Amino acid sequence: MRFLPLNNNDRAAMLDVVGVNSVDELFVDVPKSARLDELIDVPMHKSEAEVDAHLTAMAARSRAAGAGPFFIGAGAYRHHIPATVDHLIQRSEFLTAYTPYQPEISQGTLQVLFEFQTQVAQLTGMDVANASMYDGSTACAEAVLMACRVKRRGKVHLAAGLHPHYREVTKTQCKFQEIEVRPCPSRPGHDEDVLIGMDKESAAIVVQSPNVFGEIIDLEPYAEAAHAVGALLIAVFTEPVAFGAIKSPGEMGADIVVGEGQSIGVGLNFGGPYVGLLACKQKLVRQMPGRVCGETVDANGERGYVLTLSTREQHIRREKATSNICTNSGLCTVAFSIHMTLLGEAGLRKLAMINHEKACTLADKLVAIDGVELVTENFFNEFTLRLSNPKGGGKPAKDVVGDMVAQGVLGGLHASRLMDGQDDLLIVCATETNSDADMDAFVSALEGALS
Repeated sequence: MRFLPLNNNDRAAMLDVVGVNSVDELFVDVPKSARLDELIDVPMHKSEAEVDAHLTAMAARSRAAGAGPFFIGAGAYRHHIPATVDHLIQRSEFLTAYTPYQPEISQGTLQVLFEFQTQVAQLTGMDVANASMYDGSTACAEAVLMACRVKRRGKVHLAAGLHPHYREVTKTQCKFQEIEVRPCPSRPGHDEDVLIGMDKESAAIVVQSPNVFGEIIDLEPYAEAAHAVGALLIAVFTEPVAFGAIKSPGEMGADIVVGEGQSIGVGLNFGGPYVGLLACKQKLVRQMPGRVCGETVDANGERGYVLTLSTREQHIRREKATSNICTNSGLCTVAFSIHMTLLGEAGLRKLAMINHEKACTLADKLVAIDGVELVTENFFNEFTLRLSNPKGGGKPAKDVVGDMVAQGVLGGLHASRLMDGQDDLLIVCATETNSDADMDAFVSALEGALS
C-alpha cells in the first residue's frame, strides 16, 4: 500500500493558504496540451527483470547519432570527444563533487571552475565569465533579466535568427518579471528587423551568431545601435567551435555573451544534460547570475581559489539574489574544460577549419541537386536549404526528412519543427564526424526524396 501522509483535510488547508481551490489550479500556467488527464499507458506492476526488459525495448526505439549518416544541428552538435574527457570526469573527486562551500577542501573543483571561466572569457572575447549555467536557453533568459536590472528598463528585442527554444524560455522567464519581449518573426536574412522600434525604453537586443539558420552575423552594427539608445547587446551562440574561425562577440562590441557549450566535451546525450555559458564586461559583473570563482593567496602566501561572487538565493538574502539558479552543470563544466585544454588554441582553430570545410563541401554537393537552393551564403558548419520538387508539386521539408530517415540518413532538421511558416526550409549541419561516404549517402537520399 502506498504511504500517503496527507488526508483530504490537510490538502484543503494547504490549498486555502495558497489561495486556490484545487491542485489543478497550481498547474494553470502549463498548457493543457502538455498535461495528462490520466495515467500513462504502462503496466502498474512488473518484476525488476520485466521492467528492465521493457525499458530496454523502449530505449532501442531511439537511434544514436553515430548509428549512421547524421547531419542534424540546430542547437545541439555531434563532435568527436576524446576518450580522455570521459575518463577524467569519472574520477570520484569530479563525479561526486557538489557545490564547493568549503574552499579548504574544494581546491581541485574550484581550480577547474576558475580555468573554465578563463577559457570561456577568452573564447567569447569578454572580461569575465561565471561558473556555468544550466544550458544555452536559460543562460539567454538570465542575460535578458540581467540587462533589465542593469539598465532599469523593461523592454527587450529578440532577433529573427534567435533559436526558437531560446526565444520561448526567455519569454517565459520575462512574463513573470513584467518585462516586455518583442520577438521578430523567425526567418532567415531578417536579423536587422530587430532594430525597428528600439528606443530609450529598450534594455537590450538579443542577436545570435551563427544564428539558428547558420548565418554568421556581423554584430558591430547591432552593438552601435543598441549603445546609441543606452541599451546592451546580448550576443547568443549555440556552436562554440565557431569561435575558432570567426570573430568573438566581445571583439564586435557585445556587452553580454551567452550560449550553449555542449559542442566541447559534452555528448548529444539525447538532449542533455548540457552546459550554459555566460560572460560579460567587467563593469556588469555585480549583476551576473550564478557564481564566480576567483584566485587568491592564503595566509602563507600560497595560491588558492575561492567563490568570489555568489549572488544566488542560497548564499544571500533571497530578495537580494540576482538569480534563482540554484546549482549548475558542474560535471559538464569539467568536461568542457578538459576538452578545451586538450585542444588548445591551435587545436580549436584547426577543428573549426575542418568543420567549415566539411560544411562547404556538403553544401556544394547538395545545391547541385535540382530543387535545392542555398539560403545562407555566409555560414560556419551549418546552413539552410530551400527545397522544391523540380517536377512541380513539391513536398514539405518535413516529409523529405522522413523519406531520408527511411533510407537510413538523418539529413538535417526541417525548420517547421522549430517555427511556423517555414515548411520548405531544411537546416543542415556538417562536422568533423561526417565522412565523404556520409555525404554521398545524404546526396543520394535527398535526390530520392525529392524525385
